[in-house]
Formats: sequence, structure tokens, C-alpha cells
Amino acid sequence: MSDRRILKLTGRETEPFLQGLVTNDIVRLDDGLVYAALLTPQGKYIADFFLLRQDDSVLIDVAEVLADDLKKRLTMYKLRADVAISESDLNVQRGTGTAPDGAHADPRHPALGWRRYSTAPAQDDGSDWDAIRVDHCIPETGIELTPDTFILETGFDVLNGVDFRKGCYVGQEVTARMRHKTELRKGLRRVRIEGSAPSGTPIVAEDKAVGTLFTQSGNHALAYLRFDRVTDAMKAEDATLWPA
Repeated sequence: MSDRRILKLTGRETEPFLQGLVTNDIVRLDDGLVYAALLTPQGKYIADFFLLRQDDSVLIDVAEVLADDLKKRLTMYKLRADVAISESDLNVQRGTGTAPDGAHADPRHPALGWRRYSTAPAQDDGSDWDAIRVDHCIPETGIELTPDTFILETGFDVLNGVDFRKGCYVGQEVTARMRHKTELRKGLRRVRIEGSAPSGTPIVAEDKAVGTLFTQSGNHALAYLRFDRVTDAMKAEDATLWPA
């Protein structure tokens, strides 16, 4: 878990500031850990993260590779708001067994166990996270979640990462339109696989592009698919894929 960074937001306007930016309802901080994302005005993914209220501050648990950019964007948006953004000395511990004192349930899915924030070294309990994600079709930062991603196509709503009843946030109009006015034609799905191919390998069927292969675990994988081109025998290099 050393690939995570914990940012700390303080100031009397912190929660209203976040409420106008992120995909989830900040009121849910009353119940514990909140999963959310920051989007572009066009509704595309910038970063996903966990939010946690701690005393008079809000912590943001984000992938290390996205932390600098997220911090820069939050600084740009805050203008003169009474919000200060700093680095925390906390680390992430996580697991799927018995949760220790101070741990919080991962809000995305019960199978993902718990997360805890402390000054102890970052660690996890050795769970097979890829297998869990593939079993439950859960995208990961930098793999299935990229700058080209529309979050509803990766099941963000099923993962409790979007609130459709809250007020406006950046990218809200596009996200709401995808939810209410269109039927998704593309999206992340679990597939059966025989053989293997690198993550990012194009998937084809009948000489047509179908999508992209991502995380694999055993004889299943996650794939981003164009639904109208899915067949019973798709190919990703030497691997063969079928709908799960």
C-alpha cells in the first residue's frame, strides 16, 4: 500500500468545497469512508479516491501516481475558499479478515474488506486483490480507470461512488445524462478467458474491434467491451474470451 498518498484538507469551508466538486455526497462522511471521483467538465475521469472525516479535517486517500495532479487541481478550484491542502503522515493498511480497531469498511464492496489510516507502515494482509476485483467487476486506478473513462461505464454507481440526488459537481451534467437519457453501449464486464494476454490488449471478433482486455485472474478477466459486438469467441492476441 505504499502506492497511496493521504492528503489532508482543513478549513471551515472544506466540506462545502468538496461537495461542489466530487461525485459523491459529502454528507455520507457521517457514516464513515466515502468513495468518490473528480471528473473533467466533460464527465471524464481524473481521479478516484476515498474520503474520511477526521476531527476537523477531511482525508483523501488517493493513488500516489495521481496525488500531485489531484492536489494541483484542488488548489486551482479552491480560489479564496477557507480550505488548506497539505500532506498527511498517515499510511494505509487494508485487509479482508477481521478488521482491527479504527478500521473502516471499504464502501465499494464487502469483499474488499477494510481500510485503516495510521502512522504505522503501509501494509495489507496479502489478499488476492486482483481475484477479488475480477470476481466482482471492480476497476482499479490506472488499469481500468484512465483519462478516457466515463465512470458509469465502469460501474461506479454500483460501487457506491456516485450520488444522483446531490447538487451539482464538476462533470455532473454528462454523468446524469448517461444515467437517465441513454443506454450504455460500452462498459466494463467480467469475461471468461482461455490463455493470457497483456493488460491493454485489443479484443477483436469477426475482424471488428470489440474492446480491451484488462486484469486477469484464473480463467476470468475484466474487459471493456462494445456490447453490440460481443460474441461467443473473441480474441485478444492468443487468448480466447467468452461472455461470463
